[in-house]
Amino acid sequence: MKKILVTGGAGFIGSHLCKKLVEQGNDVICIDNYFTGTKENIAELFNNPYFEAIRHDICLPLYVEVDEIYNLACPASPIHYQHDPVQTTKTTVHGAINMLGLAKRVNARILQASTSEVYGDPTEHPQKEDYWGNVNPIGPRSCYDEGKRCAETLFFDYQRQHDLDIKVIRIFNTYGPNMHPNDGRVVSNFIVQALTNQDITVYGNGEQTRSFCYVDDLIDGMIKMMSSAKDIHGPTNLGNPIEYKIIELAEMIIELTNSKSKIINKDLPTDDPVRRKPDISKAKKDINWEPNIDVTDGLKKTIDYFKKQIK
Repeated sequence: MKKILVTGGAGFIGSHLCKKLVEQGNDVICIDNYFTGTKENIAELFNNPYFEAIRHDICLPLYVEVDEIYNLACPASPIHYQHDPVQTTKTTVHGAINMLGLAKRVNARILQASTSEVYGDPTEHPQKEDYWGNVNPIGPRSCYDEGKRCAETLFFDYQRQHDLDIKVIRIFNTYGPNMHPNDGRVVSNFIVQALTNQDITVYGNGEQTRSFCYVDDLIDGMIKMMSSAKDIHGPTNLGNPIEYKIIELAEMIIELTNSKSKIINKDLPTDDPVRRKPDISKAKKDINWEPNIDVTDGLKKTIDYFKKQIK
């Protein structure tokens, strides 16, 4: 039995990770300050003797004895990370320093949940890990984009300087149950609007693209990455390489929900990427991972979740 720390463990992705790690027979400590995470996401684990939840902000040091650390703590949707951009940068940078320091002290393997946002509005398509990105360093999204880029820098410097056992993944658009209904992300936005027969707001002309990975596939990739050989550090893209136009996603969700919603267009937000699609060749080669869940099946599961939330 491994003792595993998950920061941001009450969030959308973190809660699924905690559940999977407990199912696999691990002793899991969940850290969250509940800024975007909720206790409801992990409530089913509270009576499990091998799960522990601690309210804590990783901008402050933490002293626990663990074998592995998954560092997920950070608001991940533009609405939330732009609410307090200074705190977002502190969470990604100071939080990374604190978790790397903890990993160094207890000799733990540590995984950083980075993001496709490090590529910015990419000029390369699809995005490979050796692409350095096209990021606006002073824009409204830069607190998250540059914060995550700096966190990657710290991880690799700790590896080079201290021989720390690191793993870095870059998460592309992920969706599924436990998403926050008001997080402003496209899948949750569209589903909530469709279920309540509101107008579906498509920014720009809807021709911009995203690639949508169901959360169970992502969790499988994260655990495989953590379990990989020590010389596999990443960064490694985890996402679904099938690309959809935003307008196609809106139409798909209207059909799956039998909604009466109409599609309306609004101005594209500043620095919003036009195209986003991962090259996952590295994940296939290094950790034998690729997503298996069809987007229609994943959307149906996500819609069922939101139907219960809205009632």
